[in-house]
Amino acid sequence: MRYIIGVDGGGTKTYAVVIDEQGNKRGSGIAGCGNHQIVGIEKALGHIRQSVELAIQGAGLTYADIAFVQYGLAGADREHDFSILRPALATLPFENWDLVCDTMEGLRIGCPDNAGVVLVCGSGTNAAGRNEAGRTIQTGGLGTLYGDAAGSHYMATRTFQAAVRSWEYREIPSVLQHKVPRYFGFDTVEQMVNDFLDRDIYSLREGNLAIVLHEAADEGDALAIRLLQETGRELGIAACSVIRRLGGFRKETIPIVLVGSVVQKGRNPHLLAALEETVRQEHGSIELIIPEMAPVYGAVLLGMDHLGLAAGEAIHSKFAAYGGYEA
Repeated sequence: MRYIIGVDGGGTKTYAVVIDEQGNKRGSGIAGCGNHQIVGIEKALGHIRQSVELAIQGAGLTYADIAFVQYGLAGADREHDFSILRPALATLPFENWDLVCDTMEGLRIGCPDNAGVVLVCGSGTNAAGRNEAGRTIQTGGLGTLYGDAAGSHYMATRTFQAAVRSWEYREIPSVLQHKVPRYFGFDTVEQMVNDFLDRDIYSLREGNLAIVLHEAADEGDALAIRLLQETGRELGIAACSVIRRLGGFRKETIPIVLVGSVVQKGRNPHLLAALEETVRQEHGSIELIIPEMAPVYGAVLLGMDHLGLAAGEAIHSKFAAYGGYEA
């Protein structure tokens, strides 16, 4: 029996699973942030190592039992990143392994032929694609300074801003001016703003505030709906960029795979409708795909590809049954 480890290292946590060649989950492990751009290579490698060790222990195996390890890491965006990550990963006791950006995990779980577009909207955002000739391209994934305008951290900042602007009559009335202060433990926006300023807080990294935005939209709040539509349009623009830069696809219908907590868990209809409309304006025939399985199983599928192991419908069904978005 051969065993594959898939590792999904994200901006929030790192998730590793041990799968046997028949698709059975034998062990798993969760640790901290696996993005070296956020916490540095030493901490990221430590979290990757920890998640893998927990998974192997849970499976009752040893390092020597593992036939292949596939790492899918956020922050593996440029050759400079790979020059940092590859030597670090080589210190782990595995003979056979490979490294891809986490976008490629998402594409693999959504496209059986591994050709299409993948949009990531989790704590951050990224977009990538692979055409039938095997050419790949990435748009975004480098942060707000470089044009990214999606992801829960970005959405949290926009939500906070909207609450303040609504309170100050610079925006339309919104329940966000009540929900956002309560989220931080205050009765009013004024109390919240004064506390933040007194503590010299001028930036926000509070991704869970995006949940408040979704709740407000579910209640029909017009401002919250507009913010989610803006996010959807940004994701659509990124998808169009990927398609243009790849020179298109041979297939008539282009698959657009959506991964990350905002789209896999949130599934807000206003966001999804704006995304779809934006892409259809330029590319009429598309299919939005929201996988049921967690991205880490995309790493496992890529690992199985390396070993020449068939991953048919039965294995895909197993992976979907193990749970949705987990890391």
